[in-house]
Amino acid sequence: MVLIETQRLQIKRLSLPDAAFILALTNTAGWLQYIGDRGVRDLSTAEAYITNGPLASYDQFGHGLYRVSGKEDGLPMGICGLLKRPHFDYPDIGFAFLPEYTGYGYAQEAAAAILGFEQQTLSLSCVWAITLPENARSIRLLEKLGMVFRRMISEAPGKPVLMLFEKKYPVSVT
Repeated sequence: MVLIETQRLQIKRLSLPDAAFILALTNTAGWLQYIGDRGVRDLSTAEAYITNGPLASYDQFGHGLYRVSGKEDGLPMGICGLLKRPHFDYPDIGFAFLPEYTGYGYAQEAAAAILGFEQQTLSLSCVWAITLPENARSIRLLEKLGMVFRRMISEAPGKPVLMLFEKKYPVSVT
């Protein structure tokens, strides 16, 4: 079932049949460099990643990382969605795309659609995003989405220092 449709994209929940796509995505050079090795080495560990990550997040929080596909061919391009990290005050947006789909504005289109959808659905007051300081493409995308750099953080001792971005939404009074 399609959750969100944009001019060029369809966004829907990930499911176990997406394991081969997740296996390919989590082992791209960009994923390994900017997100990190998640130990996804075969279809079984890809299914476990989907089960323990996105599927668990949908059940627990009502949102998570979604599959982003081309509207015309239905082929998976990447993932995008909101994550709820236990040590963060607000959900943060994450995205990753296969290399052949980068540089065409798909990540921006998907992220903007997800932010709009989730803000309406969840009545969010704020969304965060994190990225490594050397990830210039992600920084540019976050800025295009209207996110503002707030501070440098580290999620835990020994973990890399990350840039924290924030987007605040007006509080609606009804």
